Amino acid sequence: MIRNEKDCKIEYREHMRGGDGVVMITNFINGPEELNGKGRLFAKITLNPGCSIGYHVHDTDAELFYILQGTAEYNDNGVIRQVKAGDVTICPTGEGHGIANKTEEVVELTAVIVYQ
Repeated sequence: MIRNEKDCKIEYREHMRGGDGVVMITNFINGPEELNGKGRLFAKITLNPGCSIGYHVHDTDAELFYILQGTAEYNDNGVIRQVKAGDVTICPTGEGHGIANKTEEVVELTAVIVYQ
């Protein structure tokens, strides 16, 4: 199967996880069944300047980010670190994270959420 970008569902989330601004999510899958029930998200996330995903804990799943473009501040269990294009972040089950674009450039990342 091939899904063209124009066929991917786009959603906008205001104050995602308590963050700032509106986050754009381009969903690459149409539901968990397309990940064989082993996850619930495979998407591109766009953070415009000033936008963020608030800090949150993954109690029953894990999330990975691959930074495609830009530079952001990544909250890794309370420790703020800078991430840039080419970096990978891993938030295992039971840990928390958040990400913020505090630059004047767009940040894009691929996000995957997998079940425990």
